Amino acid sequence: MPDFDTSGLTVLGSTVRQPIEHLESFPATATVSAVRLTSHEVGSVCPVTGQPDLSSVEIDYRPAGQCIETKSLKLYLWSFRDRRIFAEAMAAEIAEEVQRSVQPHAVRVVVTQRPRGGIVLQATAELPEPA
Repeated sequence: MPDFDTSGLTVLGSTVRQPIEHLESFPATATVSAVRLTSHEVGSVCPVTGQPDLSSVEIDYRPAGQCIETKSLKLYLWSFRDRRIFAEAMAAEIAEEVQRSVQPHAVRVVVTQRPRGGIVLQATAELPEPA
């Protein structure tokens, strides 16, 4: 088993009882070319009505040296629970955080908001490798 540098991981192995505002990462394995992370229970609040929204989030990225640590992702997604944010802005913000944190070759984030009034909203944010 490879020996990974875990010095930058602060939440894995720790008791954390609140959301966090960032993603943590670990060195990617050279043979992994694509990663997909999915969560079906991401809460947020409609910025206009104040009603709760429930969404699924799918994150696809091509690692370029780092991978997202999943406990930090869970805690990061929790940070949206009480936030007033449109699904489109959530998709863009998550994609930007993935790009900032792990600098992948490419990232694609799809937020699918559960039906309200019979309408399903799906927002996609795609970012290329940072310059």
